[in-house]
Amino acid sequence: MYATTCPIPPGKNYTYALQVKDQIGSFYYFPSLGFHKAAGGFGGIRISTRPLTPVPFPPPADDYTLLIGDWFKSNHKALRTQLDNGGKLPFPDGILINGRGSGATLNIQPGKTYRLRISNVGLQNSLNFRIQNHVMKLVEVEGTHTVQNVFSSLDVHVGQSYSVLITANQPAKDYYIVVSCRFTPKVLTTTGVLHYSNSAGPVSGPIPGAPTMLSWSFNQARAIRTNLTASGPRPNPQGSYHYGMVKVTRTIKLVNSAGQIKGKQRYGVNSASFYPADTPLKLADYFKINGVYKLGSISEQPTNKPIFPATSVLQADYRDFVEIVFENRESIVQSWHFNGYSFFVVGMELGKWSPASRKVYNLNDAVSRCTVQVYPRSWTAIYVALDNVGMWNLRSESWERQYLGQQLYMRVYTTSTSLRDEYQIPTNALLCGRAIKD
Repeated sequence: MYATTCPIPPGKNYTYALQVKDQIGSFYYFPSLGFHKAAGGFGGIRISTRPLTPVPFPPPADDYTLLIGDWFKSNHKALRTQLDNGGKLPFPDGILINGRGSGATLNIQPGKTYRLRISNVGLQNSLNFRIQNHVMKLVEVEGTHTVQNVFSSLDVHVGQSYSVLITANQPAKDYYIVVSCRFTPKVLTTTGVLHYSNSAGPVSGPIPGAPTMLSWSFNQARAIRTNLTASGPRPNPQGSYHYGMVKVTRTIKLVNSAGQIKGKQRYGVNSASFYPADTPLKLADYFKINGVYKLGSISEQPTNKPIFPATSVLQADYRDFVEIVFENRESIVQSWHFNGYSFFVVGMELGKWSPASRKVYNLNDAVSRCTVQVYPRSWTAIYVALDNVGMWNLRSESWERQYLGQQLYMRVYTTSTSLRDEYQIPTNALLCGRAIKD
């Protein structure tokens, strides 16, 4: 990332060590610079529960990862050049399921239950996932066991991951797996196959359609809630942390916008359009290099300024409990990701946010996740406990928008030098920019 590490040079490798002791669930990885993600640089991550920690559903017969996403005929270099020259991404040419435009197959046996881990690894479009004549029981979202609601289809926004259970309880034949884009003037659709081991015939009948109403997606999103009695990564119930009773120490309101800088397309947050510095921000902190970035370069509240360039960094105190409101005044769905954190999605509604909007917050069983959607001309509010010291990226998951400036960094800071709060810089850390000493 621009914030923490230097890019890995061509032809080289880098070993990144991390602990996952306090996480479980379904995620995916991808390169965060340039357009390598568009070239297929991604894959699923499964973090299993410890053997003695109970899981709120029986072990499935098998566990499948499904990476769905929009696809472009142009290669990643051409797409990047288009943005560098001031343009926008074109409409996608198709949708892929595990890298295939059609023919992706899941093999199942009658009477058994399977876990599907579904991630939207695309660049810009929300997608709807469904299986002909089968329902899906939602069990986990980005590390949180959920209330086990049953859905006939599931909206998966860019960057999001879900786990569902399906049971092979239909007549023995093949069934369509369907993925189509949502909230777009033109609808792209791709299909795969759910194949019963004793199938009596190929897929047949009409392809099941997706919901068309925005209200349907809103209602589904509100129905995704934390299972308060289930264990998380540790044996204690997920609901033992009463986020709704913690005093909020700060409210940050972020409004996305579009504009031009020097005649080229740019995107911003509170009017600030992110431009990377010549040195990763965390390295600048560690080596005490002045002038790489400026705290307060982005406002924590929306402004009426025209869009402007900035290396956007917000200062925050370690252990603060923060309310962040994302307000989307545009006509497209936004998707936001916060590196290094999970957060509680306490509310989302049409219109503009005001302090009175807190009356509709879910302060009991809001889902905890790391990527959340903001619907057109709507707002989404999250609560987050800043318990992870560092320089953390808060960005749009729409690749065009984050690449052209719709992102910022939050510097979660403490004066403590205790290893309890933050580890030392890795001994194999790559250095670049002004962090390279002569």
